Amino acid sequence: MMTWSNILFQDSNSPLMEQLIFFHDYIFLVIILTTIFLTYLLSTTSFNKLCNRSLIEEQTLELVWTTLPMFILLLIAFPSIHLLYLMDEITKPSMTMKIIGHQWYWSYEYPDFHNKEMNSYMKLISDSNPTDFRLLEVNNQIMVPYQIPIRLIVTSEDVLHSWTVPSLGIKIDAIPGRLNQMGLSMARPGLYYGQCSEICGINHSFMPICIESTTPKSFLTQIQIMDN
Repeated sequence: MMTWSNILFQDSNSPLMEQLIFFHDYIFLVIILTTIFLTYLLSTTSFNKLCNRSLIEEQTLELVWTTLPMFILLLIAFPSIHLLYLMDEITKPSMTMKIIGHQWYWSYEYPDFHNKEMNSYMKLISDSNPTDFRLLEVNNQIMVPYQIPIRLIVTSEDVLHSWTVPSLGIKIDAIPGRLNQMGLSMARPGLYYGQCSEICGINHSFMPICIESTTPKSFLTQIQIMDN
């Protein structure tokens, strides 16, 4: 959950988000070192009064400043490509959850549990409690078991939407007539919030997402209660 004046990422709750944070820190380190090095070169050349008028060319120097940026870009590209393919990898999911975007709410289906389905609307401010988060609470929270591999299938019924939960490192586009999928594995129990991240109309800002991560036993109990 994002807090006031926080300029960093939210606490990760999935292995994917942990990898994204590690990659961000790695890239940030490369940027800092490159900036320091270039600042040093610019400052020394700007205030250095020494010059060599007979120096016309320097093949070694040109080779270095051509190949060095290439190696730096490769150091960035390889982990980026690895993470890109890791985001699309789904390993033996134990259950599947369907997510359908509408104007302007989300609907969820559990095909492994007799196609149990539910609609999730933003809770009105007049119905909210003082401890609720503004514009993030919903009337029906979706429940998922933690430490269980889950396959998410996302689509839309009308216009483009995007199902996004920052603390999970998930952002899946919901496109009419197309099924997008992604793997999910929650690391710990708790409540996790997200929102639609694709401008979808006048009420785009009022499509919150609330996920309750719980134990597998509690999840099965809640599913049975929903069936009744």
